[in-house]
Amino acid sequence: MNSPRPNLSKAPSRSYAWLWWLIGFLLLTIASAATLIHLLTEYWWFSAIGYDDVFQLRLGWSLLCAAIAFAAYVIVLGTNFWLALWLTRDRPFYAPKNSDWTPLIPNLITYGGITFIIILSLGAAQRGAQAWETLLKFLRPTAFNVVDPIYQQDVGFYIFRIPVYQGLQQQGLELLVWTLIIVLAVYALRGEIRLERGWKYLLTGPVKTHLCAILSAIALALALGYWLARYDLLYSANGVVFGAGYTDVNARLSAYTVMGFVTLVMAGLFIVSLWRSGFSLPLTSVGIYLTVLIVVGGIYPTLQQTLTVEPNELDKEKPFIAHNLDFTRQAYGLTNVQREDFAVEDDLAAPALEQNTATLDNIRLWGYQTLLSTYQELQSLRLYYRFHDVDIDRYTLNGDYRQVMLSARELDYEAVPEKAQNWVNKRLKYTHGYGVAMSPVNQVTIEGLPDFFVKNIPPETSVDLTINQPRIYYGEETDHHIFTGTSTEEFDYPLGNDNATNLYDGAGGVGMGSMFRRLIYAFEIGSLKPLISNYFTADSKIHYHRNIRERAQQIVPFLQLDSDPYLALVDGRFQWILDGYTTSDRYPYSEPLALSSNASEFLANTDQLQDVARNGTNYIRDAAKVVIDAYDGTLTVYAIDETDPILATYQKIFPSLFTPLGEASEDLRTHFRYPLNLFQIQSQMYRAYHMEDTEVFYNQEDLWQLPQQIGNNNNSEQMQPYYVIMRLPNIEGEEFLQILPFTPSRKDNMVAWMAARCDGNNYGQLVLYKFPKQVLVYGPQQIEARIDQNPDISEQLTLWNQQGSSVIRGNLLVIPVDQSLLYFEPVYLQADAGALPELKRVIVAFKNTIIMRQTLPEALEAIFGTQSAAVDSADDPGLATSTTPAPATLETIPASQREQVQAAIEAYEQGQVALQNGDWATYGETQKRLGALLQELDSEASREP
Repeated sequence: MNSPRPNLSKAPSRSYAWLWWLIGFLLLTIASAATLIHLLTEYWWFSAIGYDDVFQLRLGWSLLCAAIAFAAYVIVLGTNFWLALWLTRDRPFYAPKNSDWTPLIPNLITYGGITFIIILSLGAAQRGAQAWETLLKFLRPTAFNVVDPIYQQDVGFYIFRIPVYQGLQQQGLELLVWTLIIVLAVYALRGEIRLERGWKYLLTGPVKTHLCAILSAIALALALGYWLARYDLLYSANGVVFGAGYTDVNARLSAYTVMGFVTLVMAGLFIVSLWRSGFSLPLTSVGIYLTVLIVVGGIYPTLQQTLTVEPNELDKEKPFIAHNLDFTRQAYGLTNVQREDFAVEDDLAAPALEQNTATLDNIRLWGYQTLLSTYQELQSLRLYYRFHDVDIDRYTLNGDYRQVMLSARELDYEAVPEKAQNWVNKRLKYTHGYGVAMSPVNQVTIEGLPDFFVKNIPPETSVDLTINQPRIYYGEETDHHIFTGTSTEEFDYPLGNDNATNLYDGAGGVGMGSMFRRLIYAFEIGSLKPLISNYFTADSKIHYHRNIRERAQQIVPFLQLDSDPYLALVDGRFQWILDGYTTSDRYPYSEPLALSSNASEFLANTDQLQDVARNGTNYIRDAAKVVIDAYDGTLTVYAIDETDPILATYQKIFPSLFTPLGEASEDLRTHFRYPLNLFQIQSQMYRAYHMEDTEVFYNQEDLWQLPQQIGNNNNSEQMQPYYVIMRLPNIEGEEFLQILPFTPSRKDNMVAWMAARCDGNNYGQLVLYKFPKQVLVYGPQQIEARIDQNPDISEQLTLWNQQGSSVIRGNLLVIPVDQSLLYFEPVYLQADAGALPELKRVIVAFKNTIIMRQTLPEALEAIFGTQSAAVDSADDPGLATSTTPAPATLETIPASQREQVQAAIEAYEQGQVALQNGDWATYGETQKRLGALLQELDSEASREP
């Protein structure tokens, strides 16, 4: 009797298999085409800025690593999958009886397994492609010439070698585990794993041999892992400090060694079991391994810590605390901090102030956010211009060393009127920002507004600055692509009732004059406009990666960029300067930033600091300066710290990428400054690591903290480092510095202040000035409290806050002058209905005296009783400080001028009312009238004998 044939009408027909293969091939082709086109456009971009060799090297090694990883997975998984199928070729796959799908089960399992292997291999290839940098550093390491105290290995071994060994071990173990899972699945589906035979005879014959070989390989990988884990003890967080402690060295190190030996024995037992019947020996070896793991790896170190270390912790951990102190200071560049005593003196007088005129001439009276609001109100000029942030720098202007604040006037396309937002305007017309606003840190107009050195469009300068190219195509606001060299002119800047236009003639951008390139870019940006628009010519270019941070990361993705890029006018052109750090999380015994004292409050300052800490960073260096031309996007990476082994390794990998510092122009080098984030991190770590005695460190007896101050919202916040021009004690001449005070933990008095030098050959030197312990030195928070308690100041601030205005207290600055300390805090007034803060008062504190006056010279005069200390440069008309004169009564003014003075006062008061009400038209009229009256008074004064 013939058995009924299975009904395959409901099962997938094999004749349509080609269709599925075709669909898969087309999808793969489309995905590959998108990837290839992106790689092609990136290659064109790298070539356009002169770094095509960097792109080729990175791409080549990425593809090589990906190919190796893909091949390893395909060969190992594919071979074992095929072997499992071949060893069980005489046994059918398990399948439901009388199912329409039963005949297709073998092919479904076979092709499903192949597909699964390909997916795993592609994932491995993707991870492998990301390992290009790790592998290249492994192949081109640089010695640190510092050895760890436990294994006597150079630090470079841990930073360049160990990551590759651990990566290979982890990926190899993962590959073997996937191999085991796939093989077990095949044997289970073929019925080779039979639980009814009991555990002893669970596997037999060739199947047992295959699985034991895989298990032996897994055991060998685990043994290698335990051997490498011995080195990870140098990053242990189990002791009183970061790094290997007493228990780690005397218990866990032995435990890892024993576990490595046990896993080697287990691997051997898996091999021996090939010649013995049953599966009991492999199971026994696994049981022994787990027992040793619990006893040796868990119980033994715990008993050692509890019974030996904790009762004698300081004695046992003392040498390891010393290791942590030494290596943490090395890792954060704190070994060469120059320590000086600062004998606080209270006899500061007029002669000393006269000797420090340059310091007083550069006291920063403008806060970053306050000045940013003012710039936006006074100098944006049009809705579509925006100032992103305010930078601080120094220039020699008219022969004087001046500290200035400036901000780039960038184009914000989103602020263009909605009806004017279209493809032509976005991509072809509104292409760039224009110029900067720049003002000295200490000067104000009679209205309490910045006294601009550079303002307006086109730029107007009141000092000896030359701006050859004011246009800004690359900046902090630019984040979309544009086209230049088209047949339509670009909007340049507003000019009366019309607009000035411009045609880009810089070296920036990627040429796309040919139809082929236009086709490729049309696909890349997802728009047909480059193909169908009549605006494109043979000279057309596309500009992308215009955001300076993104642009820098494209070239140097291995550098951690500072959160504060700044703009400098260099040789007549605007240049963006970004500080780039080399970092690592592999420096032995060095405390990670994220584990430092009070890290959560410190890391709340910026996202960039959080990114650094999130990576486990415990080593950082000021490695490079990335300089980007704001007009043509030219990017140059200058090597700063030639002693940094990590930077040296990158220079070996990319020999054409880094430019020696000596090749930077003299003008450019004068604008390099010590990086903000680096000084923040070093200051944070130095709070604890200034202590040199291990017992003092263990007890945290001399822990410092970063001071608190009043923030922009009149709330208490952590003080940030600030740049100043001043003369260090016992050093000739003023210089540009970044400084920050310290206070004791949980106290507000000052104990020290640190300075990072920025100029010339002194760049990068850190100097710490410690106060005598027996002398009380007021800290910023204490000065803030004393200001609040001053009845005259408190009454005036309260009165202003009740008159439709808001008082904004600026950042308190502690400025050392000779062996004394002066405290400065500006006070701004802002109308509730407006966004234009005005500098109204300056608070100065010295010893027990606190004074608030209209201007800084008046405050200094009130404290020290001398006009010579006034912050003024009257002999230099180009830099004359615009400050409010001392109050005068009408009776002291000549009768011929009283009427004009009274009219000027009325015009000023009317302007202030209009300003508070947001009536800009009236405000403008009053300012014109006030200006005319002042000119008349000036003319009459010049005619008087």
